Amino acid sequence: MISLHTTDLLHPRTLIADDDLDILTALRLLLKSEGYEPETVSSPAAVLKAIERSQFDVVLMDLNYARDTTSGREGIDLISRIHAIDPFLPIVVMTAWGTVDLAVEAMRHGVRDFVQKPWDNPKLLETIRKQVKHARVRRNVESQLARGRRSDTQLKRELAEARELQENLLTTTLPSLSGFELAIKWQPATTVGGDYVAAFELDDQHVALCMADVVGKGLPAALLMSGFQAALKALAAETLSPAELSTRLNQQLYSNLPLNKFITAFYGVLDTTTRVLTFTNSGHNPPLLLNENGECRRLDAGGSILGGFPDAQFCEAKVRLGYGDRLVLFTDGVTEAVDEGGEQFGEERLVELLLRHRELSAEELREVLFDAVSEFCRKTFDDDVAVMVVGVNYTQLQNGSEAID
Repeated sequence: MISLHTTDLLHPRTLIADDDLDILTALRLLLKSEGYEPETVSSPAAVLKAIERSQFDVVLMDLNYARDTTSGREGIDLISRIHAIDPFLPIVVMTAWGTVDLAVEAMRHGVRDFVQKPWDNPKLLETIRKQVKHARVRRNVESQLARGRRSDTQLKRELAEARELQENLLTTTLPSLSGFELAIKWQPATTVGGDYVAAFELDDQHVALCMADVVGKGLPAALLMSGFQAALKALAAETLSPAELSTRLNQQLYSNLPLNKFITAFYGVLDTTTRVLTFTNSGHNPPLLLNENGECRRLDAGGSILGGFPDAQFCEAKVRLGYGDRLVLFTDGVTEAVDEGGEQFGEERLVELLLRHRELSAEELREVLFDAVSEFCRKTFDDDVAVMVVGVNYTQLQNGSEAID
């Protein structure tokens, strides 16, 4: 068990992990010359042993230790194991071959920052200094909480109030749309959560549809989602296109989100007259569009996560909704729900379920979906869950959905 005492402020302790001896030597000499107290290891097992033995201010590590692969899986698994020992220890990843997908997965597991090989010494040192500073702040806060500054009763009362506020935010009256049905459902894993689902009118002809998910859960995620909702509504009022809105929203979030936090989101504008949905998907689970013919399309055009990369670019796509279509938006709490054996519900099982019940109304389909996932995971959701179902009920129209260039 790691104690929460403050490490030597004059000589921050840094654990360096890499299987390249030359890299370990270079980093050790660099950090030692800057007043750090570096320790080097060359394997995941040695990393865990060192952290169990003593407390560090920061870990600087490679993701790959098997020389015949560059998947990074060994390093990804190591991140979770490190935080199981010391949840406040910041991890900075060094990689020469990282991709956006790998970066997103590493961030989901708790990586605080990235340094590309070959590294720039001043940038590397600045990154480490920043992480040491933030880690010490987090440890001090946790230490104060551990001393009992807040009673359990007060904390429970505040959480109950937070849930009431969030529930009011997410369960406001849905717009009534001629020819369309809208149904939503939201369930946090704890008292409050980081999922967001909303449909709101932009003008007499256009409605915004949004589904978003903050990495993490609980009160911190709920607070971040509240800020996201406010920024989204403000930008949506400017009648920006989905791609423009996502670009500006990403810039705001990158400047304001804490380290290691980001948001995935789907944002679409539905023209209720032409039935054209213009959308962009920012790293979110692609919504599923089902038509009467039993076809299923994933709405995945867009870009990267929001708040993770300052210069992220976003595109948008269009699709025309047809009679009988069902559009289903959801967060990863649906597909990542697990059964007793640890198997995930998964997108394939979700698609099969939706196609089998695609003729149901929006509300009925929402309930069938929620009931199936709840039964699968024994009503024990490890993550927040949100669902929106949009049904198209123009009885006088028989043309199906179609992509629009």
